[in-house]
Parts: sequence; structure tokens; C-alpha cells
Amino acid sequence: MARPRTPPRLLKGREKPRHRYFASTPRGLEEVLLAELQALGLEECRSVPGGAYFEGPLDACYRANLWLRSAVRVLRIVAEFPCRDERELYEQVWKLPWHQHMAVEQTLAVRARLGRTPIGHSHYAALKIKDAIVDRFRADFRSRPNIDARQPDIQVHAWIDDERCTLGVDGSGWPLFMRGYRAEEGAAPLKENLAAGLIALTGWHGERPFYDPMCGSGTLPIEAALIAGRRAPGLLRGRFGFQSWPDFHAAEWKAIQAEARAAARPIAVPIMAADRDAAAVRQARQNAGHAGVADAIAFSTAPIESFQPLPQGGLLLINPPYGERLERNAGLAPLYKRLGDILKHRCTGMDAYIFTLHGELAKAIGLRPSRRHILFNGPLECRLLRYQMY
Repeated sequence: MARPRTPPRLLKGREKPRHRYFASTPRGLEEVLLAELQALGLEECRSVPGGAYFEGPLDACYRANLWLRSAVRVLRIVAEFPCRDERELYEQVWKLPWHQHMAVEQTLAVRARLGRTPIGHSHYAALKIKDAIVDRFRADFRSRPNIDARQPDIQVHAWIDDERCTLGVDGSGWPLFMRGYRAEEGAAPLKENLAAGLIALTGWHGERPFYDPMCGSGTLPIEAALIAGRRAPGLLRGRFGFQSWPDFHAAEWKAIQAEARAAARPIAVPIMAADRDAAAVRQARQNAGHAGVADAIAFSTAPIESFQPLPQGGLLLINPPYGERLERNAGLAPLYKRLGDILKHRCTGMDAYIFTLHGELAKAIGLRPSRRHILFNGPLECRLLRYQMY
């Protein structure tokens, strides 16, 4: 997989405090995320199932949140410790200097995920962590932070597995796939970070035409336009979790945002998107407008049967409809057969990719893929299938 083209590299700060971070991503996109982190110039990058670790000063966290396309969220690791039961969990969390991570006037929420542990329920683990943090503030300041489960100032994440607990403070706030451009959603929209990850797996960086003739609400062509224009996806968002941290540096953050705006370039490559649903195309145009790339995408209302690429070919990436239920999949088989016919007769010389549910639907295409990537769309096991149309 080709390394993505990215903004200016991170400047190493010799005197700045260093931290360890974890960026999460959908299963199957770990290597895409790792390549993004390395291209940003971040240090000690290492992929693991579900994400990747990296290290650096605070501005490493700022840049990661601003530029990462495939990530879900970025956490600053604050502690790792033994955790054999709920009593030890409480005691270890209570020992930590929580005043360094939040102010008593701020609101708090705790999320916990469990692997192999005798602690019976994630909600119970989160409650014990919350109690320990609140009790430590009471002991130190005779006051405590309030809890806000919906929009907290500070969100703590815990992962407990194999008698160890890892605690992180959320630097993203809302998940990073919530770019801020989606005004409306079509049926079962593709999340923005998964769409960007699919494009990364094709190796496309904006050097040839891009086609999505089943675009729905426009996520794939919009993400393609952001990539082609080197637009930082985080510039579309209003706020990040790290802006509530006690050590947040507003001036440094503004400088990094300005640097990202200056890195943008004109989108010169054709990006063509269509859908047979006129309402979906209207939504896609609105979303592209909010993303600032409406002028770069040629939208049209047309069925897949009318797809015709430009003479210079390019990349075709399609996310056709699929469902979990077998009876619905059986009804979609004719559509997938038509997709195979279109690839054979109209896409000579092109790279074509189809992202679909793992199972019988892919067989209906009637072509042998040259490559398969295993990915997960939420809980659904899917495949990104590559067809080289010689």
C-alpha cells in the first residue's frame, strides 16, 4: 500500500513534555492508520488490533486529530496498571494525579471496555473509575467534578484485559468520523473514516479520475475530494476534546490550523459521482457544499446502467447496497451481476473496487478479484474487492 501524501512533517520539540497516545480505527484499517501516523512524522508508531500507538508532545495530538482520516478517536494514555478485581481498579485510579488532567469545575464521563477480566460488566467498571476520580478530588479539594454523560469536558476511556487496565483521556471528543459536513444521512451511510480508509487501500491520492456511480449521500467522493485537495478533515469540526485539557495551548493550536489551511491545494482531478435516487444526490451536493468541495465533484442523477468513464479511465470505487438478512441479499444478486457486466464491458484498463458484505453477493459479480481486503463495517464482516480490468 502506498504511503499517503500528507501535510508538513511534525517539528520535534526538545523541551516539550512527551506523551503516549493511542488512535483507534475500524478493524482492517490498522495499517492504513499506521501509514498516516508515520507520514505525519509522529514517533514510536506501532499498530495493534483496533488501532495504533504513537508518542510525542501535545502538538502531536493536535496534528493527529486534525489530519487523521481513518481514525475514530485519539487518546492520551495516562496510566497502565495491574487490575485483578474492582477493588484494585478503584485503588489504582484513586492514586493518580487527576488534577493534572482536569479541573474540579469541569464535567466528567467514563467509558470502559472489558476483555478477559473477573469484573463482570463494563458499566460497573466505569462506575468504579468514576467513583475513584471523584473521591480523589474530594480528598484534595473538598469538591468534586460533575458527571455529564452526553457532552463532558473530559472523557476517560478504560480498557481492562488480562489483569491489566489502560486509562486514556479522550483528545477527540466527538468521534473523528463526524467531520461536520454531513447535514443529512441516507440509508445506512458509510462512515467518513471507513470511506477514507477504503480510498487509501486503493492507493489513490488524486492523480487520476475517481468514479462512484452509486454515491448515496456522497461520502466516498467527498472524502476523495478532501484527499485530492490535501484538506485536513479536522478543519471542518468545531471543537476537539484536547481543547478542554488543562495544558491546552491555544496559540499553538491556531498555528497548526493555519499551517493546515496553507497546505490545501486546488483539486484538479475529475471526481464523478452519481446515484439513481434524486433525493440522495441532493443530500450529497449539500454535504459536499458543507465540506467545501462542491465545485470539485460532478454529481448527477443516473442509474448504474448508464455509467460511462472518461476516455482516460481512472479508479472506480463502489459501495453497493447490502443487508444482513439472507433474503435481502438474494434480492440484490441481479444488481451485483449487472455490476460485473459493467466492469467487463465499460471499465477496460481501469482499477475497479467494490466494497460489500462477505458472502454470496460477491460471487454474483461473476469476476475473480485480484485482491481482497478484510474489513468491518461496524459488526459486519466485509470485503474490499479489487478487479483489474485489463
